[in-house]
Amino acid sequence: MPSELVPFIIDGRPVTTGRSFAVTDPATEETIVSVAGADDAAIEAALAAAKRAFATWSRTPQGERKAAVLAYIALLEANRDRLADLLVRETGKPYETAAYEITSLVASLRFFLEEADRLRQDVIPDPTGRFLHYTLRQPLGVVVGFLAWNYPLLNLGYKLGPVLASGCTAVIKPSQHTPLATLEALALLDEAGVPPGVVNTITCNDRSVSDRLLRSPVVHLVTMIGSTASGIELQKTSATTIKHFSLELGGNAPAVVFPDAELEDAAARIVGLKFSNAGQICVAPNRCLVHEAVYEQFLSLAARKAGELKLGSGKSEGPLMGPMVTDEARQHALDLVGSALGAGARLVCGGNIPSEPARGFFMQPTILRDVTPTMRVAREEIFGPVLPVIRYTDADDAIAMANDTEYGLAAYLFTTDLTTALQAAEELQAGSVCVNEQHFGVHLPHCGLKQSGVGMDRSRYSLEEYLTLKRVSVRVRRW
Repeated sequence: MPSELVPFIIDGRPVTTGRSFAVTDPATEETIVSVAGADDAAIEAALAAAKRAFATWSRTPQGERKAAVLAYIALLEANRDRLADLLVRETGKPYETAAYEITSLVASLRFFLEEADRLRQDVIPDPTGRFLHYTLRQPLGVVVGFLAWNYPLLNLGYKLGPVLASGCTAVIKPSQHTPLATLEALALLDEAGVPPGVVNTITCNDRSVSDRLLRSPVVHLVTMIGSTASGIELQKTSATTIKHFSLELGGNAPAVVFPDAELEDAAARIVGLKFSNAGQICVAPNRCLVHEAVYEQFLSLAARKAGELKLGSGKSEGPLMGPMVTDEARQHALDLVGSALGAGARLVCGGNIPSEPARGFFMQPTILRDVTPTMRVAREEIFGPVLPVIRYTDADDAIAMANDTEYGLAAYLFTTDLTTALQAAEELQAGSVCVNEQHFGVHLPHCGLKQSGVGMDRSRYSLEEYLTLKRVSVRVRRW
């Protein structure tokens, strides 16, 4: 990384201000670089640039927009290694996970281009025969996107894909913890031929400044990946004008293991997803409900799989689990473990800060047994490498226990009985239900129920949120 201040980008030009903040490598606790912090003037300039660019980009023929995005994809592919190295530095994650993010960004851009080609505008029959009625899908306007730190470029793809394919323009704010790869990726837009101002990036660690994005009457859609508390505050702040929202918020995903499940496979998949990215995944299993008949066997299998993980970053030999994003995040997870132990839960493995690596915000992969549904660790979103395992009996309604949460983002079922799977999938209150194996592709709808958000990320339904639906009626007969 360069030693000078890293700028953000407005209207195709690098911008610095008198403000800055440091970006830290979570795997070493070392400062990587300082990044320019936006001020009020920069926010207004970014919004003005997006508004100006919308006047032309929204009218650019789809074929021309597509050519520019395909050129951008080629540049991302050419810079894959450099972007992956940046992701490793700012997130501390394994290189393989960082490379997957770039693959996901490219896949999202391609998918939404294809979906834009498949858009259809309906003709509506008129019962009198006097009118021609049809619908128009047109770009919605200026979009503000707030990105999460856990998967910076994957999250960028979910927002940038529909922005570019629809003809909208945007102001993108990456997380203050992980802005570097996003800034580098978006800097390639100009070289690809995407006009200045179509996508503007601001970096900021001052919420009072970034909130100006939400209050602006220029903005038509606000999209974010973050906590439920942040989503509520975002909607309050945005209530200066009528805006659209697409918000993926908090989760408390249950993984229900029925007594007939293929137990070794279930344990491997639950542990694999739970400890991927150090548990910092919105859809990670947050609590595991296991039938008493297979409870002890499941714990043994899960502990064995967790014990295979090694703590490390980058290209270290794996299977690897990286660090948490900050020491504060790690302390929150440790506090949840301590609260559970104080309430009667017991450690199966982990539960502490490791002695090796000696530096970095690492935490041992942790499995808790004898957890009850009322414990904090079963009620709150953990967002860390902690798997609470709850025992249920034939007298318990496992689905009711799974639904006993304010969240409804994802849920998992493990059973070999098709009737059980289909009935449970229908009854679970979650936007995504996966049976026997997790799967989250850009082509699949991803939404939250209850307090887990509104709107969509991924799939053709997401693209529709970036488009208006206009009805046009033309009189074709006078009688």
